[in-house]
Amino acid sequence: MDTAVGAIFEQGQHSIKVPVPVYIRSSASIVGTKEGEGPFKDSFDVVGIDDKFGCDTWEEAESTLQKEALQLAIGKSCISKEEIRYLFAGDLLGQCIASSFGLASFQIPLVGMYGACSTCGLTLSMATVMIAGGMAEHAACVTSSHFASAEKEFRYPLGYGNQRPLSASWTVTGSGAFVLSSTKSEHDRAMIAGLTVGKIMDYGLKDSMNMGACMAPAACDTIYRNLMDFGRIPSDYDKIITGDLGSVGQKVLWDLMRKKGMDISKVHMDCGMEIYDQSQDAHAGGSGCGCSAVVLSAYILKQLEEGKWKRVLFVPTGALLSKTSFNEGQSIPGIAHAVELVSCK
Repeated sequence: MDTAVGAIFEQGQHSIKVPVPVYIRSSASIVGTKEGEGPFKDSFDVVGIDDKFGCDTWEEAESTLQKEALQLAIGKSCISKEEIRYLFAGDLLGQCIASSFGLASFQIPLVGMYGACSTCGLTLSMATVMIAGGMAEHAACVTSSHFASAEKEFRYPLGYGNQRPLSASWTVTGSGAFVLSSTKSEHDRAMIAGLTVGKIMDYGLKDSMNMGACMAPAACDTIYRNLMDFGRIPSDYDKIITGDLGSVGQKVLWDLMRKKGMDISKVHMDCGMEIYDQSQDAHAGGSGCGCSAVVLSAYILKQLEEGKWKRVLFVPTGALLSKTSFNEGQSIPGIAHAVELVSCK
């Protein structure tokens, strides 16, 4: 890369200042029945009446979530499917089969991505880089998760009826889709102004029923590096929003940030803590690729769109384990990717 061009993009040691406007033109959120009973029930675009969404298997249901969310987001964007140059997508299932089977019919060049529950931040970041770099005018991002398919993939079959500790999170059944563009319109939801790509952080934790604690160090590292790279303090953001740390992970994050001399408690929000209420027995809160994605589409972008928030740091978090690594006794590393969102108002 030409060093002059690189200098335009680089911000501090690890972050990217987006050199030209990249707009979130439209978005869509589709969720399951449990999510449709929570605090954002009136904000989601579609709430399913059957968590299999008319399909024979949980995996097919998750593919249907992605397909319908992307169709809806494209329909809202006033951009044709043929104008979308690249599609960035991912999920929690082996080989990202929810994405490959769900999105094949669109025939848009697909960049499959895996960042565990941080995948929404990863897809938005990579699509932004492509657009800002002049390699695409329009791109789309979609991620998903499903409670039943994730339980089967990572934990226990539903029929087993295992007891979940209070530190455990509930995988969100949902999909969020976003259409990004280099051109401004009258109905853009927000603008992406900066990125901080996450590093793998491993504190040696091995408890798959306490994902929040496993991911909190990565969230702390990414948030701290973002603030340092951009020369900011926590209050420069209206909100610093993590993906799915839950109530346990939030406390760990706050403690780790205080050790670095920063208190984010007044501006911190966690999607996993917001998507369910206390009556829904979700224990520590929500998780999954769909958690931060549907909250971003249904709630966060609405606050930016209406000008209630001017600038937020969106930091989806992911636990980088597989059933193989877990069964072999490996620890659970975490990662978090930060996307700076700015109101267009």
